Amino acid sequence: MNAETKAPPANALVDWPLAASTGARLVRGGPVVPRDEADRAVADLRDLSVDAERYVRELTGLGDGLPVPPGTVVDRPGWVRSAAAGLGELTGRAVPPERASKLSSVFAGSAGVQTGVVLAFLGSRVLGQYDPFGGPQADGELVLVAPNVVTAQQAMRVPARDFRLWVCLHECTHRLQFTAVDWLREYFAAEVGKLVGGFTGSDETVAATLQRLPDNLRSLRESGSRDVMGLVELVQSPGQREVFDRLIALSTLLEGHADYVMDAVGPDVVPSVATIRRRFTERRKGGGLFDRVLRALLGIDAKVRQYEQGAAFTKHVVATVGMAGFNAVWTSPETLPTRAEIKDPQAWIRRVH
Repeated sequence: MNAETKAPPANALVDWPLAASTGARLVRGGPVVPRDEADRAVADLRDLSVDAERYVRELTGLGDGLPVPPGTVVDRPGWVRSAAAGLGELTGRAVPPERASKLSSVFAGSAGVQTGVVLAFLGSRVLGQYDPFGGPQADGELVLVAPNVVTAQQAMRVPARDFRLWVCLHECTHRLQFTAVDWLREYFAAEVGKLVGGFTGSDETVAATLQRLPDNLRSLRESGSRDVMGLVELVQSPGQREVFDRLIALSTLLEGHADYVMDAVGPDVVPSVATIRRRFTERRKGGGLFDRVLRALLGIDAKVRQYEQGAAFTKHVVATVGMAGFNAVWTSPETLPTRAEIKDPQAWIRRVH
C-alpha cells in the first residue's frame, strides 16, 4: 500500500511527508522468504482479519451490524508511510495551524527527520495497528505488517495461522473500540489537542514550564523513578498533566482490553494461544543493549506495562460484573476509568456500578 501523506500546512509541527520518506528509506528490509510463502502470509492476514473481527464481536458484544472490511496488508515502508499519514491527520485535527507556534515552521523539517528515524525503528517491530485517522475511509484503517508477523512467528516457533489470527484479534479489537464507540475518535483527538496545544502556546507558557523544571527534576530524583512517563510529566503544566493522565488511562484501557480479548477468545479459535502468549511475553522483554536503550527512550517499556495493567483491569471487571458490565466504560468519557482506577478496578466498579 502506498499511503499518501499530505503536504503539511503552514506552521505544522512536523513535516510529515519528510518523516514518511525518511522512515521508509531507513527502515530495515524484511525477512527473505519464498514468494509463495510471502503470498500465503498476505492472503492469510487479509482473510483472518475478517474472521477475527467476528470472533471479537461475539465475545465483546460490540459492533453488531457494522461492516467487516478486511485489513490492509503492508510491508515495512508501507507501514511507515501509513503511520506518518495517520499522525499527520491526527495532529492536524488536534493543533490547527492558527494555534501552532510561530517557530514551528522553522523546526518542522528537523522534527520530520527525527520522527522518520523513530518510525524506521518501530517499522521493523510493529505487527499491526488500527489507525482511526488513517486510510482512505472515514472510519480509519486496520494495517497488518506482513514481514514483521512472519519474523515474530518464525522466531517464536509457533503455528503460523494461529499467530496470524492472534495478531488480528488484537488489532480488530482496536478497530471495534473506535468504530462501535461513536464518540471515541473525536474525544481522543480533542484530548491530544489539549495536550499538544500546551506545548505550542505563548512564550509566557513556555517560560512558566521552564521555571518549574528544576523543582520537578528534584522531585523525580527524590522519588527514584526511572519511568519515562515521569520524564514526560516534567515539562507539563498542571492542566496538561490532567489531560496526560486521561490519555494514559485511555491508552492503557484500549491496549489492555485488546490484550485480554486476544487471549479470551480461547483455544477453540487459536489452539496454541497459551504457548503464543508465553513466548510473546518473553519476546517483549528481549533485545540487546542498544535495543533496550531505544525502547526505554521511546517509552516502549512503559507501553508494555500498559498492556499488563489494562489487561488486569479488564479481567477483574469482567470477572466481577461480566462483559456487559465492563462495556459501561464505553458509555461516555465520564465512564472511562481514571489512571488511578486502572490500578484499582474495584474503585471504578464502585463509581460506575
